[in-house]
Amino acid sequence: MTNSIEIYTWSSCPFCLRAKALLKRKGWEFTEYVIDGDEESRDRMAAKSNGRRSVPQVFINGRHIGGCDDLHALEAQGQLDSLLSA
Repeated sequence: MTNSIEIYTWSSCPFCLRAKALLKRKGWEFTEYVIDGDEESRDRMAAKSNGRRSVPQVFINGRHIGGCDDLHALEAQGQLDSLLSA
C-alpha cells in the first residue's frame, strides 16, 4: 500500500501553516490542496470530512484525521507515526 497524506488549506491560515510544519518536520510528503475562495473544492473537502468546512483538514491513507489540533493531539499521544505504518 502506498502511503498518502492529503491536506486542504488556505494559503494564509496559521493553523494550516502549523499543520504543514508538523508534517514537514516529520519528513512526510503530502499533497496540498489550497482552496482559498474555491467553494467547489471546499464542498468536496466537506463531503470527505463529514461536513467539516474549516481548514486545515488532513487525511492519511484515506482516513479523515481532522484539523490542526487533531493532528497535533495524535502526535502528542504518540499515535501519528503508526498511522503511516499501518
